[in-house]
Order: sequence, then structure tokens, then C-alpha cells
Amino acid sequence: MHPNPTLVVTLAALLTASLLSACTRTGVDSTSPQPVVLPSQPQAIPRQHAQQAMRDMGKMQSTRMIAPMALAEADYRMANEPTDREIYADIDENPIHRVAESPVSTFSIDVDTGAYSNVRRFLNAGRLPPTDAVRVEELINYFNYADAGPENADTPFAVHTEVGPTPWNAQTRLLRIGIKAWAPEADTRPAANLVFLVDVSGSMNADDKLPLLKRSLRLLSDQLTARDRVSLVVYAGASGVVLESTPGDKKAQIHAALNNLEAGGSTNGASGIHLAYEQARDGFIEDGINRVLIATDGDFNVGNIDHDRLIDLIEQQRHDGIALTTLGFGSGNYNDALMEQLADHGNGNHAYIDTLQEARKVLVDELGSTLQTVASDVKIQIEFNPTQVAEYRLIGYQNRILAREDFNNDKVDAGEIGAGHSLTALYEITPLGNQTQIEPLRYAGKAATKVGKSPELAYLKLRYKPVGSKQSTLITHPIAADAVQPTLARTSDDYRFAAAVAAFGEQLRGGKYLGDMSYPAIHDLASAARGEDPAGYRGSFLELIRLAAALDGHPIKLSNR
Repeated sequence: MHPNPTLVVTLAALLTASLLSACTRTGVDSTSPQPVVLPSQPQAIPRQHAQQAMRDMGKMQSTRMIAPMALAEADYRMANEPTDREIYADIDENPIHRVAESPVSTFSIDVDTGAYSNVRRFLNAGRLPPTDAVRVEELINYFNYADAGPENADTPFAVHTEVGPTPWNAQTRLLRIGIKAWAPEADTRPAANLVFLVDVSGSMNADDKLPLLKRSLRLLSDQLTARDRVSLVVYAGASGVVLESTPGDKKAQIHAALNNLEAGGSTNGASGIHLAYEQARDGFIEDGINRVLIATDGDFNVGNIDHDRLIDLIEQQRHDGIALTTLGFGSGNYNDALMEQLADHGNGNHAYIDTLQEARKVLVDELGSTLQTVASDVKIQIEFNPTQVAEYRLIGYQNRILAREDFNNDKVDAGEIGAGHSLTALYEITPLGNQTQIEPLRYAGKAATKVGKSPELAYLKLRYKPVGSKQSTLITHPIAADAVQPTLARTSDDYRFAAAVAAFGEQLRGGKYLGDMSYPAIHDLASAARGEDPAGYRGSFLELIRLAAALDGHPIKLSNR
């Protein structure tokens, strides 16, 4: 029996899409830039499409019961569906750990927020985001919380903890760890030497890419003063300096350089990064802020695309005092995995700019935390008391997990905290005696039940390096067992709101640990914990919950709530 001709055409189209995706990942410039339209549903990896099509072909060859017209229509639809070449790093859920067997959890802090605005972009485009686009800790840390900061700059941040009921599981509790960084007055910010590295390749030729990028960088440049310096480097098939180091108060000159940027050509991102760092070194300000800000869709596909060598370069520059921030733009070919990785290795932060309002938030309202680092290589380690806690799991931070021994090793890189940054981490813990998820080992973990209970629930330790220091400082914070709030109503607005955001992110990732908690329940929890919301970010989050619920087929009817 001969294969169905239309299915062969479909399979060829799918295999071509797979090759195009492979070309993008390996640096081959296979096509001229074309407008990209988001498909109505998230797309699987093209190779998996092709494998499934091959299996379907085998099934179709073994039966004559498929209606020819329906088959032809489905093949046409599949062959003409737009290709989504966005790249996200694989993220698996953090497992549950038994305290009797593994009492210590260690991770690096993360103050990136790019996943939140990227998820918002998907929802506003009418589709649920791919699972790996949802990094729950970045959703939580998109919002500021009311934790008090340190009394002075001698200690760069203050640590707070709160424990209470878990909204989705009566058997567990949530531990919220809150960190609030020192926020100096704006006029005390050190002088900044900034290099804007702008992608002007053909893939940036869309309204949500280069035009939005230019308006965003104009907002940032308007915040600079005569003490600051700005240079502008562009890259496409080749790279070049558009604006040599210029005082920050030369607004007309900076604006003109940005306004003249146009998109065209392929993307030689590696060449641009090298040139940007040259500019940063030439304009280096001692005891100042020295930072490269790369603005791109992340589509590096020409030139030296050895990402390991790029990361080596970025790490060397961070050791020399030049940080890297990544600003993501656009859709269709957005390389989220690379953008986050470059920022992590560059002692910087990653943000995704989907609107001019988001640009204002990141580059104006939060300019100090975006540019000025107050503590480096910040690590958190928590030891749970086996006489109080049976199990735990860390919510989010999957790509920030560290080995236990890394905590005391000052050569192990970790995250940075910017001026005024607010950071939250959540653990879901099961008190000893409550129903657990993991069966205990037969020959291990029994000693803890034979001794009296300690008054401590857990022992929290943080390590950080003061700015300019190579030696870390230790902060310790015992968590008392009697500090657990008995009811959800007794917890703070921040506790309940952070829990709602975590539940929303986990719902978008499949809701493995959420039990029966639904979008309406998440909405109710967030709405009641909205608290003071001067910028309207929490109110906008409620709208995102309603939008996600509708896209998932479970709309929230506010009139009945």
C-alpha cells in the first residue's frame, strides 16, 4: 500500500520545521526573516511532531476507515501551522524530601522577573504558556512585598520568615522566607558606565521588538545624569559602535542614536558582545556601576555561537567588574533559555519587556535594583528539624539548586541582589505526625522520633559577599516552632498573596501538588490579599488569573463571587 500523498507532504513540512529549528540552535541562518504569528496552542518540539507523524502514518497504512476529506483537511492545517521556534530550558518539579533522610536544602537566590511578563505575553495572545516558560519563583518575585529593609547599609539586606497553613493542602504548612535589600537614596547611586548592546538583525523587525526596544532604552537614558556614561553597540551580520561613550545628560544625542536604528540582516550576537565589553572596559568607572545591557530576542545564529565560550567571556568580565543584564523582546523565536543563562553568568538580571509599561517598571521605577548590586553570591541553606518536620519541598528555583557543600565554598557562583530588591522563597513542609507523601525507609530515619521535640522548626543560614569582597559573610536565623500561624486568616497579606502567585504558577505547570485548588480559589486568595497596590500590579495579576482560567476552559464569573 502506498502512503497517503497529503500525509507525505505534511511529514516533509514537519521534518523541514525540525531542520529549521535545528539550524536555529546550531547557528545556521536558514531562512530570511518572516513575520511570526503565535499559534493558538503551545507547540511541542518539532522533532516530536515528526516522530508522531511517522507513527500516525503507520497506523493510517493499516486501516482504510479514515475519511479522505477529513484527512486532507487535517494535513493541510498541520502543514500550514506556523512554526514556533521559542526555546526554553527544561524544568522538572522539585521533589519532596524526607527530613530524616535529607534535612538540608541549599539554593542560590534569583531576582529575575522575566518569566512573569513572558507568561503575561502568552496569555494576552490567547494561549496558555509552555510549561517550561513558567518559572514559579520569577512569578512570585515579580511583586514587591512589605518586608522591612535593614536599618543601615552595613548589612545589605534583612531576613524575615513566616509560617502558616497551606491553602491547597491541610496536611502541610508554608514557610515564607522574605529578603529585603538596602535601598539607598536615588541621588547616592554611583556613577554608571552603561553599554547598550542592541540586536538589529532581521528577526527584530516587528513592533514588539526593535521599535519597543528603542522606546524602552529611551526611558532608561532619560534617568541618567552628567555623571553617567552611555555607549551604543549594535549587531546583525556584523557589529559596530553607533555611539561612543557619551555623558548621560546628552539626551538629544543619545535619542538620535537610538531613533536611527533599523533592523536587517542575520544575527552575529557573539561579535556584538565582544565589542560591547571593549566599550565597557574603555569607559570603566572605578567604584561605579559598569554594565552591559543586551537587548534582543536571543536569536544568535551567525558567527561564533559556541555558547560555552560566550559564557567563559561573560564570567571573566564579571570578575573584572563588568556585569551583564539581558532584556528580552518579541515572540516566535524568543530564546528564553539563553537570555536567562547569560544573565546568570554575568552577575546580572534578566527581564522580558512585553510592553512599554513593563519597560518603565524595570528601567525607571526599579532602576536602582536593575543597575546597582548591594550583595553578591547570595546563597540560602536551611536545615529542617526532624523532630518537627517530616517532609519539605522548595517551590520553584529548580535551576538554582546547589550542593550542600557549595554553601561554604566562596568560589561557587550564586545570585546577586540589587538595591531595594524584594525576594521571596516558599517551602511547603509537612509537620511530623501529619500524613506524608513518601514512605519511610525501613532502616533509616527512626532516631528522630525517639527524642523530645526541639523548639526550633528549622535553622536558616545565608551567605553573601559584600560588594567588592571575595570573602562571604554568614547570617543565621532560627525559625521557632511556636511561630506557626494556626489559620490562614492570621497570616499577612504578603504571605497569602505569595501563596496565590505560587499556586497560579504551579497550576500553569500542571498543578501536580495543588490537589483540588482551582483558578477561582486562587483568584479569591489573591483578591483578599491584594493589600496596598499603588502601581496596580496585583490588580493586573487578578486579570491574568481570570484570563488563564478562561483559556483553560474554566472561566471565573465575578458576578457570582
